Amino acid sequence: MTDQVRFTDGAGYERYMGRWSQLAGDAFLDWLTPESGWRWLDVGCGNGAFTEMIVERCAPASVQGIDPSEAQLAFARTRPASRLAQFRQGDAMALPFSGNTFDAAVMPLVIFFVPDPARGVAEMARVVCPGGIVAAYAWDMSGGGFPYTTLQAEMRGLGLAIPAPPSPGASRVEALQDLWTGAGLEGVETRAIAVQRTFADFDDYWITVQAGPSVGPTLAGMTAEDMALLKARMRALLPADDAGRITYGARANAVKGRVPPIER
Repeated sequence: MTDQVRFTDGAGYERYMGRWSQLAGDAFLDWLTPESGWRWLDVGCGNGAFTEMIVERCAPASVQGIDPSEAQLAFARTRPASRLAQFRQGDAMALPFSGNTFDAAVMPLVIFFVPDPARGVAEMARVVCPGGIVAAYAWDMSGGGFPYTTLQAEMRGLGLAIPAPPSPGASRVEALQDLWTGAGLEGVETRAIAVQRTFADFDDYWITVQAGPSVGPTLAGMTAEDMALLKARMRALLPADDAGRITYGARANAVKGRVPPIER
C-alpha cells in the first residue's frame, strides 16, 4: 500500500500547489457567484491559498479555515487574510462547528484526501444554514487532470513509489454528483475547470516540484543516474518556448449544491 501524502511545509506547498489552486479557484469563485456578507468555511484550507481569495474577492462577514496540519496552518496565519480569517486544526469528517453556522462551505482540492468523502460532504451540509451553498473543486485525478501527472508517470516508470491520496476516485465528476445528491443537497451542478500555468524555465519548474509533498521526498532519495534520466525525460515532455518558458495545463472538476430550506 502506498503511503499517503503528508503536508508539513506551507511555503513549499505554496510554490508547488498554491498557484495552481488560485488559478482554478478564480474560475471556481466566478462560477459560485457569491454574495457579500457570507459566513464562509474553508475545509482543508491548508496554507490558506484559497482562504485568502475568499477574503480578497468575496467581502465575507467571516471566514473559518480548518485543516489537520498545524504546519500548514502556521503558514496560513502569516497571510494578509488572517486579518479576518481564523484558522484552526480539525478533521473534515468531524467539523468542530454546530449546525447552521455558515452560509457557504467549500472544499478546494481536498475531497480526494478525505478517507470517507461522503462523511465529509455530509459534515459540510450539516454546518451550512438552509439555503446555503456547499461546493468543492478537485483535480481530475483519474482523468489525468492533476498538474504533475506527467512527472508522476515518469517516476513510476523508473520503478519509484509515489504517495497517493486515499480517495482519488472522488474527484470524478460522476462521483462528485453522487456525493452531493447523496448528502441531500439540492440544485446540484458540476463543471470542468481548465487552467494553465507558466514556469520561467525548466529550473523554475524543477525547483517547484522538489518542494511537492507527493514527489519531493522521493526525488530527494533518487540516485544521480536516475535523477539525470528523469530530468531529461521531463525536458522532452515539457518543451520550452523561444524565451525558455514552460507552459502546460491542468483540469479540475467542480460541484455545488444548496442545503434544502426548512419545511414548515
